[in-house]
Amino acid sequence: MFQAEYGVVIRIIRDLPDLQEVVVQAGEETARALNYPVLTGRIKKGDRVLLNTTAVRLQLGTGGYHFIMGIEGAGEKGVAAGGHIMKLRYTPWQIKVSAAEEEESPYHQRIKDFSSLGGIPVIIGGLHSMIAPALLAYRALQPAPVRVAYIMTDSAALPLPFSRLVRKLKEYGLLQTTITCGHAFGGDLETVNFYSALAAAKAAAGAGLILAAMGPGIVGTKTRYGFSGIEQAYMLEAVERLGGKPVAIPRVSFADPRPRHRGLSHHSRTVLAELTYARAYVAFPRWHDERGQFLAGQIRAEQLAGKHRVYFVNPPPLAGLFTGYDLEVKTMGRSWQEDPSFFETAAAAGVLAAALAAGKEGELERMEN
Repeated sequence: MFQAEYGVVIRIIRDLPDLQEVVVQAGEETARALNYPVLTGRIKKGDRVLLNTTAVRLQLGTGGYHFIMGIEGAGEKGVAAGGHIMKLRYTPWQIKVSAAEEEESPYHQRIKDFSSLGGIPVIIGGLHSMIAPALLAYRALQPAPVRVAYIMTDSAALPLPFSRLVRKLKEYGLLQTTITCGHAFGGDLETVNFYSALAAAKAAAGAGLILAAMGPGIVGTKTRYGFSGIEQAYMLEAVERLGGKPVAIPRVSFADPRPRHRGLSHHSRTVLAELTYARAYVAFPRWHDERGQFLAGQIRAEQLAGKHRVYFVNPPPLAGLFTGYDLEVKTMGRSWQEDPSFFETAAAAGVLAAALAAGKEGELERMEN
């Protein structure tokens, strides 16, 4: 069930092709709201709109936004030509997209002929905030002009335009192609599932590096398997099956007050120690302090070095990585200054991916079983 209210658009803050951010008057309250034109059409000042206010009323992590469900008195929208794949299927907001795999797609034959990722590194994160430090570290160490594709899964936010981070990464030229798979939508390329997204990243986008993670909004339940980041397990397997080098970003924090997330999070322990069949590449920062000792104990306890290729690397200083980029990146509300361990670990994955791309992983310190 959702909570719905009517409101009137009183100001438009951002008016982008795929996203409109507005201020609405709903009763006595003024609030921010987001509109996705592909779902509802474009709105203008003075429009009376139907709002989904559930997340704000429940104080969930949506950034304090209502979401526009419809525009009162809006005329009938035409349906764009081409495409036969429905996303958000059998919901009132189901939309038609042109998937990269479809016969009418200009990429159909390339994807049909795809046979392997050819050993390229694919960085798999369990949180959306991991992609920025991983990508920045990779770019800092990879001098060649490599094309990078980001695959957004449907385990969290479904509309890619919701991510300000991805928009900024593209604007800075750090990221060339976005791909939305499953019921996620709004990428440069739409795909049916994660396997075909990997094929599209290589065959259609020409990527030399692939990043893959859910959009903003991970779900957790304080149970062993009840978290959306569990998808990391089968994503690593998909990369390995398709001939890529799966690089897992472990979730590490010493700022999170919850014991289950101290050091190596229980999310990463479940994925890497228990669930995935893939033999992943995993990098941890080389810390010469109590963090390093605590983390090494966890790695040994979970026998990760026997199940995966575990490396210790020196990630580039975070201040240097983020300097010059206007990127608002937070994890659980914490910036890189407030939770450096989390961001350094994500950056370590970028260091490892750059070494793999250059065939220099043998120069890194590897943990023996």
